[in-house]
Amino acid sequence: MHHKWYNATEVEVGSLNSKHHFYMETMEVSRLSALAFFAAGEKYKGKRYFWQNREKTFTLVGLGHAYTIENNAGQVRFDKVEQEWKQLTKNIVKEEDLQPILFGGFTFDPQNEVGEEWSTFPQSFFAVATFQLIIRDDKAYVSIHYITDEENSSKAFEQLRKERDHLIHAAQVKELKTYAKPTMTSYQEPYKEEYLRSIEQVTAHIKAGEAQKVVIARSLALQFEEEVASSQILSHVIHEQPESYLFGLEHEEMLFFGASPERLVKVEEGQAFSSCIAGSIRRGHTVEEDETLGWSLLNDVKNRGEHHYVVEMITETFEQNCMNVKVPKQPKLLKIRDIQHLYTPVEGILNEEATILQLVKNLHPTPALGGVPRKEAMDMIRRYEPMNRGLYAAPIGWVDADGNGEFAVAIRSAALLGNRAFLYAGGGIVEDSTPASEYEETLVKFRPMLRALGGKLSE
Repeated sequence: MHHKWYNATEVEVGSLNSKHHFYMETMEVSRLSALAFFAAGEKYKGKRYFWQNREKTFTLVGLGHAYTIENNAGQVRFDKVEQEWKQLTKNIVKEEDLQPILFGGFTFDPQNEVGEEWSTFPQSFFAVATFQLIIRDDKAYVSIHYITDEENSSKAFEQLRKERDHLIHAAQVKELKTYAKPTMTSYQEPYKEEYLRSIEQVTAHIKAGEAQKVVIARSLALQFEEEVASSQILSHVIHEQPESYLFGLEHEEMLFFGASPERLVKVEEGQAFSSCIAGSIRRGHTVEEDETLGWSLLNDVKNRGEHHYVVEMITETFEQNCMNVKVPKQPKLLKIRDIQHLYTPVEGILNEEATILQLVKNLHPTPALGGVPRKEAMDMIRRYEPMNRGLYAAPIGWVDADGNGEFAVAIRSAALLGNRAFLYAGGGIVEDSTPASEYEETLVKFRPMLRALGGKLSE
């Protein structure tokens, strides 16, 4: 097996509590399947992650935790994660392409007290993987990260090298499994009545001028014959949703996974990119029907209004944090497997003090997932939405030691816990929304994750 060696370095890093040594070693390996690498790390179950960008030019897999950053710090949680990450990486020599990466997410609303499936999940959860695979521009790199306060770690590191070679070998040699779909035994719509009633209540508030738009979501609870494995479900999502951001994050017993069309923010060498996605309609059965539906979406007052709120707010945030902000005048159509959306890209060049995590902090939640005005919309979500979104509709993604990174908005997503899964979907409520049409819209949005899980809703 051809190995090209890169940095084998040790740096002393100060964490927030004590002095740590951060050992890193990276090597280039022959191309391998990211999913096979993820599956080879079964013994790290509960401490793995998977990420692939929409363009499929960057894939990231993490096995094991070398270091975790988590907090329940409410509004300052973004700053706290950023400080701890900067502290941890401040002595790292910046080398092209071979940076340790921090991967994770922030929950949608730290003020939500509803427990259920999210009861053990912190408001911010990020990890540096012990074994990190990056596939970029058709090159694959595996890094070992070892962070310790022990003085002499050569023995432990040697052990990690053996483990790394074993993981690479397993990923390259073992037959890539074809996974069957799980067998769904039942599903329920928790709080369906409350959801339908909340649409009426929120519409009344909007008509009374208390807000312009509020996003209300609901969940679908599925039960399976047996426990569903993370790699089993990720294989279906990867196969079925190639045009989306694909992600899976394990935390204790949970796998949170999805295929989101929506970028929150990307930063690459000081340039920032976001995408405004709001307003949707289904795909047509024929090209003609698809074009007719797309045309009606582009010309629909309700959807264009909803889209405009998002563009306005994201543009404003970019103008506060960036120079040379560019925003097209008209939205385009973004077509993915089950649904088409109105889409407007926004870009700019970061100001001196702006960072990806500061942009995440300012952009979340966008009007596409929260509402307008933000504060009033969030108050109504807390009041009327009978569940905890957890990471649904929240920022999930990565940042490296150089400040590059990318976060998606975790929609078209679900939480898997053993033999149960919770799917999430929502829609923007405006003055003329009706419970029936909003309910129908969530059914379309459940479809991608439902299909991956082998389920069908009786139409």
